[in-house]
Parts: sequence; C-alpha cells; structure tokens
Amino acid sequence: MTGHSAIPQPGAAPFTERTPRVVAARKLTRRAEREKTGRFLAEGANAVEAALAHEGKVYELFVTERAAAQHERLLATAHESGVPVSPITDRAADGLSETVTPQGIVAVCALVDRPQETVLKPGAKLVVVLVDVADPGNAGTVIRVADAAGADAVVLAGDSVDPHNGKCVRAAAGSLFHPAITRIRDVDAALKACSAAGLRTFGAHGYADTELDQVTFDQPVAWVFGNEAHGLPQNVLDAVDLAVKIPMYGRAESLNLATAAAICVYTNAMAPNRAR
Repeated sequence: MTGHSAIPQPGAAPFTERTPRVVAARKLTRRAEREKTGRFLAEGANAVEAALAHEGKVYELFVTERAAAQHERLLATAHESGVPVSPITDRAADGLSETVTPQGIVAVCALVDRPQETVLKPGAKLVVVLVDVADPGNAGTVIRVADAAGADAVVLAGDSVDPHNGKCVRAAAGSLFHPAITRIRDVDAALKACSAAGLRTFGAHGYADTELDQVTFDQPVAWVFGNEAHGLPQNVLDAVDLAVKIPMYGRAESLNLATAAAICVYTNAMAPNRAR
C-alpha cells in the first residue's frame, strides 16, 4: 500500500487520540468494523515485521516516539515499501492497543483470510482445522504452532473466533501472515473441502481408540481440533477419517488445546524426517 510520506519528519506533531485517522483505526478493535473495512490492527514488532514482509498488506504504521527509536529498521522498511508512518502520542497508542502495556507500534493491515478454494487445494500436505474455538489466545497460539511446523493452511470453521482479533494477532506473534488462513462457517463443508483436496482428516479426541503413536503419516493430513471446553462434537467425530488421542502417561486428565495441537501437528510434521 503506497502512501504520501513514510518516516516522520523531525518535530512533526504526533497524532492524538482525537485525530480522525487514529479514531478510525481505534474502531478496528471491533469485529464489525474489521468486516466492514477489510482492515485490522497488528500491534508489536513481530506482527508489524511480518506484515511489512507481505507487499500490499499494510496501509499505515502508527508509532510513538519511544517505539520509533527502538524500531528504526522497521520504519526504514516501511519507508522503502511506501507505507505511511504516522507519529502518535502515548495516549493515542493506548487507545489502539488492547493490552495493559502497549508496545507503541501498530500497523493497519488488510485482512489475511482468503477464499477456501485458494487455500484447500491438491498439493497441501498439512492443514490445521479449528472447530468452534472460542478463545483468541488459543487460536493465535495454534496458528503459530501451525506456522512453525510448516503447515500449509489453517481453517477456522464453525463459530471459531475471528483470527484478526487483537489477542489472536498477538498470540500468533507474526505467524498470522505466514500459513494461508481461511474461514468456513459450515464445518461439514470444511471437512469435505479437506477431503476433496486429498487430505485425510484426523480428529483430536481424548477418548479415541487410536493413540497418536499408532498413526502412520504416509498421506497429507488435516488435523481437526475442537472447542476448548467441549472438544469435537459427535457429528464431526463421525465425519473425520480417524479419531486420535494423545496418550497420557501421568495423572493429568487432559491437555489444553494449544498444547494438544502442538503435539499432534509436530508429530505429523516430523514423521517424514524420521523416515529418511
């Protein structure tokens, strides 16, 4: 996204919380406004760096004086990309942040999710599907795990949280811009799309008959994970190709969603390397 000025001029008056562009950006903390404008906020150096690496994703960069001094390289990258950099006051930064301690650097970005037909297609080797996942921190962490494991895509299905939610963006730590992201409201349609792309669907389920160490990863896989409190509903378990449980060797009854996803996805990702 090209704009008219990049690095702020020395002595330039910073935008305040009342400046119209800051006011407009602040509205992006609400899902309805994100959907309406096709934009969201990415706060923090990791997220901003990842966003700037994808040409055309950043509309504007807001930065406090302190953050500008700390992240000169990011501001230079924005300048080279033609992204407008706007100085803001600390109070304005507080309004753009959803954290107790704002980082002072926030990018206004284009939404990252893509149409499912461009994401779920033959050739994908590893996909993660989240079904009705409500906590944005969990969703963001799983997106980060998927990225680290080399997954091709992450699907947010059913009533899963908006991946552009501020907490999700922070938890993903820049990974929101790496694997392809798509949202599919109809869970059954999401599973069918995975199958049509040549992916076997494995549902994580604590009471499954098959344990993770019994699974052979000789075909492309879509891992399906359910809601934090209730797991996968029975109709989804009936629809997947295989339900899989993580063996528990100690006294813990269960693992949280992000931990379970990390174990399953990484076990899958490492299997081809171990076979060499």
